[in-house]
Amino acid sequence: MAPVVTSVSPAQGAPAGGTSVIITGSGFTGATQVRFGPNGTTFVIVSDTLITAKSPAGTGTVPVTVTAPTGTSNQNVLFTYTTAQAPALSSLSPASGPTSGGNTVTLTGTNLSGATVVLFGPNPATILTNTATQITVLAPGGSPSSVAVTVTTAGGTSNALTYTYVAAPAPVLSSLSPTSGPTSGGNTVTLTGSNLSGATSVKFGANPATILTNTATQITVLAPGGSPSSVAVTVTTAGGTSNALTYTYNSTPVPSLSSLNPTSGPTSGGNTVTLTGSNLSGATSVKFGANPATILTNTATQVTVIAPAGPPSSVNVTVTTASGTSNPLPYFYIAAPTVSDLSTHLGPAIGGNTVTVFGNNLTLTSAVNFGANPATGLNVISDNQLTVTAPAGSGTVVVTVTTPGGTSTAATGNPYYTYLGAPVLTGLTPSHGSDLGGDAIVLGGGNLTYTDAVTFGGVPASFATISDSQVVATSPGGAPGTVNVVAHTPAGNSNALPYVYDPS
Repeated sequence: MAPVVTSVSPAQGAPAGGTSVIITGSGFTGATQVRFGPNGTTFVIVSDTLITAKSPAGTGTVPVTVTAPTGTSNQNVLFTYTTAQAPALSSLSPASGPTSGGNTVTLTGTNLSGATVVLFGPNPATILTNTATQITVLAPGGSPSSVAVTVTTAGGTSNALTYTYVAAPAPVLSSLSPTSGPTSGGNTVTLTGSNLSGATSVKFGANPATILTNTATQITVLAPGGSPSSVAVTVTTAGGTSNALTYTYNSTPVPSLSSLNPTSGPTSGGNTVTLTGSNLSGATSVKFGANPATILTNTATQVTVIAPAGPPSSVNVTVTTASGTSNPLPYFYIAAPTVSDLSTHLGPAIGGNTVTVFGNNLTLTSAVNFGANPATGLNVISDNQLTVTAPAGSGTVVVTVTTPGGTSTAATGNPYYTYLGAPVLTGLTPSHGSDLGGDAIVLGGGNLTYTDAVTFGGVPASFATISDSQVVATSPGGAPGTVNVVAHTPAGNSNALPYVYDPS
C-alpha cells in the first residue's frame, strides 16, 4: 500500500529553503524520496509514521509527497513558500510627547518584524523591541509640531501615523524607592513619576544628588549625605520643579553584599538565589536590575530569594533595608539552550557512537540527555555545536541540552534520535551464483530498514531495501569459492552468511 501523508509542520517556510519540516502519516518505511512539489530534498525516516526533512528552495504552494517501493503518497498536504509583506501601522501609544524626546512609544500593526528604521518625521528613533505586531522605540527630539511616523522593513515602508511634539510640562513625582537611607549617602534611589525627561537637578533638601539615569518616567540617583532627619526630594527640568516627596536619613549601617549563589540563572527566573553579606536584616527589597525578587528568608547575614525573569544580560543585584541600598553584585541571565539538529539521527541500541548536537546557547552545557539517559564524553565546540557519546537506549527519543539557562525542548528544530537494533541476517536466497555476478540475491533477516551497505567478501554490492526483514542485492563478480555476505546499518555490521561463487 502506498504511503499516506497526513500533515506537515510547519506548513510554510522561506523561498530559499532550509526549513526543518516534520512529515507525519503512514507507510514511510523504506521511503526513497521526499518531494516539495517537483523538488526533492534530504530526509530522515524516524519511523513508519514520521519523517524529518529540510525544505528545498521553491515558490508558491506545493504538495509534499513521499515515495516508497509501494508507490507515491497523496498530494493534498501542502507547503507554502512565503515572502516578506509591507509593514502596516494601526496605532501609536502615546501619540504625543515632549520636544526633548527620550520617551517610550509603542507602535502596533502587522508585518513589523525586522524593522530597520522608525522615523518621526525625518528623525530616526531608537528601536528597543521588535515583533511582528509591535515595536517599542525611544522617540527622538523634535520641535513643537505634528510629524509622520513610519516603519521600514525588508517588505517596504508603512503607512504614516501622526505623532505630536508638545512643550515640556512640569515634572511630577509619584514615588521614591527606597524612601530612606544612610546618613553617609551614596546609595541608589529611584524616583518614579511623569515628565521627568531632561532633569537638570535632583535635590535632597538643599543637597544635589548625582543623576545616574533619566527617562520620562524614572530617574535613578546617588543620594547625597545628610543628617538624621527627613528631607524633601524634588526634580527640576525645563518645565519647572516637581512636587516634593519625603526621604529619611537613618543612622543604622547600610547593608553590604559579599556573594551570590548561584551567580547565573535562566531568563525565565524562578530559581532560588542566596545573597550573603552583613546588615541585611529587615530587607524591604531585593532587586535584579530593575526587577524585584521574591524574598523567602531574611537574617542579618543572608537573604534567599526567588529570582525574577530577565533578558539575557548581566544585571546588578542589590538589597535595600531601612538604612539604604547595598553595593551591587553581578548576576547573569542566560538564555535557554535550543537544539536545532543532530548528526547523526541514528545509532546502535548499545550506544557508544559520537553524535554532534547543533543549536544555540550551548557554551555552558552541563548535561546532554537522550530521552531519560545521560550522554557521556561531552565536548563543547562552540556556542552552536557540541559532541557527545550516545548512551544505550531504544526507540526514538528527544535529545536535550541543559545549561544554567534551563533545558532545551523539542519545540524547535529536529532533536530526534532513533536507536536501531543491530542488523541480523538469517538467510540468502539463492545462496550461490555465477562468478560473473549480476544475480539478484534476497537477504532475509531483521533490523534491515536502514541498511546502507551490502558486501560480498568485502566487495560492495548494489542493493535495495524492501522492508525491515528483506534486502535485495545484486551480486558483484568474484572468484569461484565461498565468501561472506554482510549487511551494514548505522547500528553496525550484521553477522556473516556464506555465499558460493560457481565457476562460469
